[in-house]
Amino acid sequence: MTALPKEQIDGERLLAELLAGRLPDARGRFGPFGGRYVPETLIPAHERLEEGVRRWLPDPDFQRELAAELRSWVGRPTALTHARRLSARWGAEVWLKREDLAHTGAHKINNALGQALLARRLGAQRIIAETGAGQHGVATAAACARVGLPCTVYMGAVDTQRQAPNVGRMKLLGAKVVPVTSGDQTLRAAIDEALRDWVSDPVGTYYILGSAVGAHPYPYLVRELQAIIGREARAQIQDAAGSLPDALIACVGGGSNAIGLFHPFLGDRGVEIIGVEAGGRGAGLGQNAATLVYGRPGVLHGTYSMLLQDSAGQIQETHSVSAGLDYPGVGPEHALLHAIGRVRYEAADDEDALAAVKECCEYEGILPAIESAHALAGARRWAARHPGKRVLIGLSGRGDKDMPTLSQTLIASLEAGS
Repeated sequence: MTALPKEQIDGERLLAELLAGRLPDARGRFGPFGGRYVPETLIPAHERLEEGVRRWLPDPDFQRELAAELRSWVGRPTALTHARRLSARWGAEVWLKREDLAHTGAHKINNALGQALLARRLGAQRIIAETGAGQHGVATAAACARVGLPCTVYMGAVDTQRQAPNVGRMKLLGAKVVPVTSGDQTLRAAIDEALRDWVSDPVGTYYILGSAVGAHPYPYLVRELQAIIGREARAQIQDAAGSLPDALIACVGGGSNAIGLFHPFLGDRGVEIIGVEAGGRGAGLGQNAATLVYGRPGVLHGTYSMLLQDSAGQIQETHSVSAGLDYPGVGPEHALLHAIGRVRYEAADDEDALAAVKECCEYEGILPAIESAHALAGARRWAARHPGKRVLIGLSGRGDKDMPTLSQTLIASLEAGS
């Protein structure tokens, strides 16, 4: 199976259907992408989840409870900050949507809380989750503690080392953390292991998937729970600056923070939208995690989307200094937005991301997650081409979790030069 060539995709029609709420369609498709490719044993679980999403997501009582928890427990709305010193330095008007200020330190809590509330309504007895950078694991552990459900989090063994602070946080929040030593020992392997667990108990177990990937209805569900980022940002920038931004930029791994920020702006044709992927060490297979920049269509973890794979269709190991972007696939809605040209996707390499961490710290007093720093790096490039224009950046999380990595890279180089 291959995606339709771009010249055969009716982009205007598909964008109109997306904006009208008709995508994903009844098959879980975003145009040629998406769908449900899962083991037969998991079909009933996905169908129950789809039925639950249709029933509970629009339910007024569910929405009231979710809104109250987001306000009083998560701390929404998160701030929109005018980055004055970066603005002066870059020659553009820079605004930051501060998901780093949400409870547990990133956007992940929006989705984890919503799915935990849904799982409770569906009668789940236990929760499982996967995590790369650890933020989704921490958010899920916190949400499960809040709703009173036991939680097991699968995490690649490589990521448990480079994200050690988050492993400790998950354990303190009551979660069981299982290091995964198979495969590439990063996010892809963690998802594989979580799916194996779910297959063993698809009735009593609820899988809180952390990004806008996977089989239908997960990409839709995660986008709906994360779209609060874009709805808030859209209202905030109009209130603070008097109009919409010229550009909207977010980092993209699986794509949940980006699709949450982008979706409420898709109908605003005057807003350029840019997703920044992990360029890693270079353009070769295995050197990066820039799926939309370098990938080809295929099936991974239950969905048809863009993947990093070789000529034989074998999924390749990826590299990024940021654990949360270190994934060889991307959400199917991003694949559609790329195919129809509504969103432009580019890459920022490890060096640029680390430089953006340093710059944001020194000029704004904000330690961003390395994932978020990819968006900052992309925004700096955009600002150089558009002096005086306004850019809104999704700051998806804070960088406390990245201190082990930063100590070995950025801080070590600073100390060596002092």
